Amino acid sequence: MAHDPDWLADLQRYGSRPFSREQSIWAVWIYRFGRRLDQRPEGLARRLMTSWYWLLFRVVETGVGVSLPKSVRIGPGLRIWHFGGIFIHPDVVIGSNCTLRQGVTIGNRQEGGPVPVLGDEVELGAYAQVLGGIRIGHGCKIGAMAVVLCDVPDGATAVGAPARIIPSAHAGR
Repeated sequence: MAHDPDWLADLQRYGSRPFSREQSIWAVWIYRFGRRLDQRPEGLARRLMTSWYWLLFRVVETGVGVSLPKSVRIGPGLRIWHFGGIFIHPDVVIGSNCTLRQGVTIGNRQEGGPVPVLGDEVELGAYAQVLGGIRIGHGCKIGAMAVVLCDVPDGATAVGAPARIIPSAHAGR
C-alpha cells in the first residue's frame, strides 16, 4: 500500500498515528486494499486475497460502522471524521479531498435507481443524506442533517431537510 498515491493522500489528511487514533482509517485502508486487488491479474493469489478482503471488509464494517465497498470510485485524500453509521452505495463516485462525518448516507432513492456523484473537496456534515442521481459540485458544503435531493452547484452550501441551496459568496464574481 505504500506505493498507492491515493492511500498516501488519505493518510496525509489524518495526521500522525491514525491507526491508533482514528477508527475510520481502517475502513479507508480496507477500501484501498480492495481497489488494488481489483487491479491484480486473475489467478489463485487474487482469489485468495479477495476472500481475505471480504472478511476484513465485514469485520471493519461491523466494528466501525463504515460501509465503503471497493466498487465505489473515490479520489485521493478521503477523510472520514468521527466514524459510525456511514453508508455509501457501491456505485457512488466521490472526488478527491472529500470529507465525511458520522452518520452520512450517499445512495439511491429507490432500489436500482441512480446514485450521486460528488465533486472534489466536498464536505458532508454529520448525518447528511445525499440521495438519487444528483451531482454535488466541487467545493460544496453539505450541512449537518441535510437531505439533498437535487444538484448543488460548485462552491454552494446545502442545508435543511429537504435541503435548500445557499450560493457561494463568490458566485458570479
